[in-house]
Amino acid sequence: MIENKFYVVSLLFLIALSGCTSKGRQNEKIVSNAQKIIFETDIGNDVDDALALDMLYKYIDAGDIDLLGIMINKEGTYPPEYTDIMNTWYGYPEIPVGIIYNGADCENDATNYAKCVSLMKKENGEPVFQRSLKDYSTLPEAHILYRKLLAQQPDNSVTIVSVGFSTNLARLLDTPADDFSPLTGKELVAKKVKLLCTMAGCFNNPDLYEYNIVKDIPAAKKVFAEWPTPVVTSPFEVGIAINYPAASIENDFKWAPAHPMVEAYKCYLEMPYDRPTWDLTSVLYSVEGPSYFNISPAGKIDVTDKGATTFTTDENSNRYYLMVDSVQAENIKQYFIELVSQQPASFK
Repeated sequence: MIENKFYVVSLLFLIALSGCTSKGRQNEKIVSNAQKIIFETDIGNDVDDALALDMLYKYIDAGDIDLLGIMINKEGTYPPEYTDIMNTWYGYPEIPVGIIYNGADCENDATNYAKCVSLMKKENGEPVFQRSLKDYSTLPEAHILYRKLLAQQPDNSVTIVSVGFSTNLARLLDTPADDFSPLTGKELVAKKVKLLCTMAGCFNNPDLYEYNIVKDIPAAKKVFAEWPTPVVTSPFEVGIAINYPAASIENDFKWAPAHPMVEAYKCYLEMPYDRPTWDLTSVLYSVEGPSYFNISPAGKIDVTDKGATTFTTDENSNRYYLMVDSVQAENIKQYFIELVSQQPASFK
């Protein structure tokens, strides 16, 4: 079993573990210290989102987390369909999914592997992968689903892992009181969320405008300025230092005749290629804590009008970013290979 770790981001705050496991296909027993997580993703743009989601399922299998929901900030039918395929294949079809309308324009930014996998057919014309949902257009908008899920949780108990655009988070902050909670979005977040862990920004190159930031600069500005809980971000320079190897994709998954994450990886770029693990690092930190990383001092993170990110040390603030040296990068890479290539509980 993957061990949870109690950890301290800094002397300013303690990130406590709490909650219960997701209701998996095998009705796993409740684990009192499982972390409550909501995953925010632009799944379908870069394939690291699919690998990060694989990690989360493995952590559910181990009893380490309760994945409360998956929020999508890439618009269209295929991102929720691919997420449904993943939830079904890994044995967790009941995980709620939130979608977005009028989001960032990103459809032509990269090969949409979510579409690629969703359209895969067997020789007889049947879909390669099963689904559990019938009509993806009826799924709730993410900022509303956030309110529903957060209102049901104990205070200071939820970690949000955001590895895409900030659109849904900014919309959540702006929500008014409703039937789910008498609190505004910002008040609800302050009451229920203990940590926001993002993949966003770049702090070692002022001329690099990181993708998750620039696709919705106003939302990123708002979230880094107004989010009422501690924020830890894994910047561009961390994920690009840790590449998931094509050799693992080609050799370590032969136990699965058809694997939706592996097929997504093969769709995304021409094989063989190693891909940076930007989003995986945010998941790793959110579950395992800081033992794999170096962490900046407390400070403020600001987003410029062009989409650059700047960090200013401030002991009274609660923004942090991750760093890795070469040894840490290699250790994290090996851990990713070990975890991602594991057979999920649905295959055991």
